[in-house]
Amino acid sequence: MINLFEYKNRASLDEEHFENLEMFLDSVWNKRERTAYYTEEENREEIQRFLQFFHRTNELKSNKYVGVIHFQNQTINLLPKIFYEEDEVDDSKIFVINTHILWWLSYCRKLKFPNYLSGLNSEKADFFEVLIYLFSKYTKEILNSSVYQKYVEIENEINNVKGRINFNSYIKENLGKARHHKVSCIFDSFEIDNEFNQCIKYVCKILISATSDYQNKRSLNDILFLLDDVSDVTISADQCKRIRFNPIFSHFETVRDYCSLFLENSISFNYKNELKLFAFLLPMEYVFEDFIYGFIDREIESVNPKVQVTGVYLDEAKIFGLKPDLILDLGLKKVIADTKYKLVYSNDLDPKCGVSQSDLYQMISYAIRFSISEVKLFYPNSIAATRLENFDIKIMDTFAEGKEIKVSAYQLPIIDCCLTSDEIKSHNNFIHSFNNLKNTLIKILDEILY
Repeated sequence: MINLFEYKNRASLDEEHFENLEMFLDSVWNKRERTAYYTEEENREEIQRFLQFFHRTNELKSNKYVGVIHFQNQTINLLPKIFYEEDEVDDSKIFVINTHILWWLSYCRKLKFPNYLSGLNSEKADFFEVLIYLFSKYTKEILNSSVYQKYVEIENEINNVKGRINFNSYIKENLGKARHHKVSCIFDSFEIDNEFNQCIKYVCKILISATSDYQNKRSLNDILFLLDDVSDVTISADQCKRIRFNPIFSHFETVRDYCSLFLENSISFNYKNELKLFAFLLPMEYVFEDFIYGFIDREIESVNPKVQVTGVYLDEAKIFGLKPDLILDLGLKKVIADTKYKLVYSNDLDPKCGVSQSDLYQMISYAIRFSISEVKLFYPNSIAATRLENFDIKIMDTFAEGKEIKVSAYQLPIIDCCLTSDEIKSHNNFIHSFNNLKNTLIKILDEILY
């Protein structure tokens, strides 16, 4: 098993696997689904951006993605840079890191976590396996109680008129061929073979070839058995996200969210019906942004957060759009909040403390165009770096008669440095092991905003 932290350490790979891995990653990069996770520049690139390859030394280095890559019996863990230390990481440390990632994901808009024992008490190889466990266990439980059915429009030849007659088809295929006793009809039928069940089946078939956990394989096979009458159809992440349920079937939304998560962030390469490579990768900057939004929305009372507000432009021609991560409505005032997944620190020799000058330019643009004078920059804390203390900058807008713009930067505690694998396993639900961290983050955000 290889463990790589974003932009930090390198790891060597034997020459044969090294060349094949790069070739396969280039292939899946060009075939990947274009989602909001990728920038415009990345969507134009034809060479993969998941890993850096150093050909002189046959070494790998991680870029901005966090997750896992399975390649020819080799597992490559891509871990967040905020956990990086010089020492080697063991299985216990990886377990704690993966649990943190799951906790962050539990607040993300794109994913609803089921409320039951997570299964983390059994050692899973990586958080991808844990996600498969959560998905397969919850989906199996729901389908055992009731398989989702909906009315689907069907066109078929039947003996009696049902629904409406397709006269064009009836004249051409029935009267024209002396089969007038059969009627071509279009009607609605309450079917198990619908888009949602096709989506579940497609995702299960992807995951069953990628997981190495026996319990996961068994649960996924059970789901496929329940959906045996459902057609094998390829479903995209966009199609999955467009599936809607009426309130009676709202419990299926969690399953849809998991399917969307896997489809949007999974890449695979098959050769002669054999899975050569599978990767589940998340861009950490989006995970951090989504986590902060979800946490404020759920845990901080009297704050109304709006995410990725659009419709405001930097120029009068409305070419260059401005889209801050968050606008927080506190009732008496509004605050712009922008998340930056970067390492900052306290250092007497560096007054900038790792805060980028380009980030400040960006924040000033937001403040002027949105007419909001208070801007907050949110950075994650890290295992190794010194905590950032009291970083405030006041800027006078001379074009607005000296109006003051205040930009403040804060490190938010999203890591519990004292949390151990034994403590996580002592809880029935892994979410409970983060109660202290959750309360600390609530207290700090209250102090920052009020």
